[in-house]
Amino acid sequence: MQPLPPFAQLVADGVYAIDTGFHRPNFDAAYLIVDDGHAAFVDTGTNHSVPRLLDALNALGIARDAVDYVIPTHVHLDHAGGAGLLMSQLPRATLVVHPLGAPHLIDPSFLIRSATGVYGPDEMARSYGTVIGVPAARVRRSADGMVLALAGRYLSFLDTPGHARHHHCIWDERSQAFFTGDTFGLSYRELDTAANGPWLMPTTTPVQLEPDALRASAQRLLGYDPDAMYLTHYGRVGNVRRLGQLFLEQLDAMVALALALDAQPLDAAARHAALVEGLAAIHLRSLRAHGSTLAEARIRELLALDLELNAQGIAVWLQRRKQAR
Repeated sequence: MQPLPPFAQLVADGVYAIDTGFHRPNFDAAYLIVDDGHAAFVDTGTNHSVPRLLDALNALGIARDAVDYVIPTHVHLDHAGGAGLLMSQLPRATLVVHPLGAPHLIDPSFLIRSATGVYGPDEMARSYGTVIGVPAARVRRSADGMVLALAGRYLSFLDTPGHARHHHCIWDERSQAFFTGDTFGLSYRELDTAANGPWLMPTTTPVQLEPDALRASAQRLLGYDPDAMYLTHYGRVGNVRRLGQLFLEQLDAMVALALALDAQPLDAAARHAALVEGLAAIHLRSLRAHGSTLAEARIRELLALDLELNAQGIAVWLQRRKQAR
């Protein structure tokens, strides 16, 4: 074994968090699980992240043909954009993906078009590169309650819609913790406080937000009484009950804000601006109650991308809700 690279960290027994380098440090994690010489990745980051994932394998002395599984929590590109490229480097690995996401990692053309509609072509090229598909024969679809064995370590899959319909979470029996993707929100280390530790907020990015399902999925995870959560954004967090309360309180406030604004005669631009400001106010109140003394300008800087995308996702949900009436 070699020393771990600076972007990789052991966070639990056999679980390594790898900073994928996406967007900024400590923003986007992939996880490497190691047991008895076998390995699995949970989430991959983008194509630009793949060299870091392979460097972590090298440092740990794990051969590429000892990686059994690559497991995106869902197919949003910050979680699965590098899956095809990574799989091309791992000759014996199976991609394990939610059945609703599998077609989009086999043929990513729709996924690319959808993401381009959100981010634009320039940002797509800069942040994600050329997304490639995974051969269908190397893809296994997960099912709710399915259990995979990684050597002597058992990974259980839960169908967890709400953030996206193609989302599953993975329960690691060994560490009594979930790999949550985006189902349990995001928690940035810059927003930790001395008094209460990590703070957490929901993420409602486009285009499949379903708040009731998201609430139910988060509560289902909490029902396992986990010792920790492995968040893609970002890292291992404990004190799960407190974080679950923060998640649910803010989600309810976000829905109430959205419904109140939807009842007003606002055009799309005005509603978007009001959503962004309303979301910022919700999270600022929560952070102050959590003990944060960080300057408001710095908080807004850290949450700027999330505020923008969360407002977009809520707007899509409101439109879909209106069409269903």
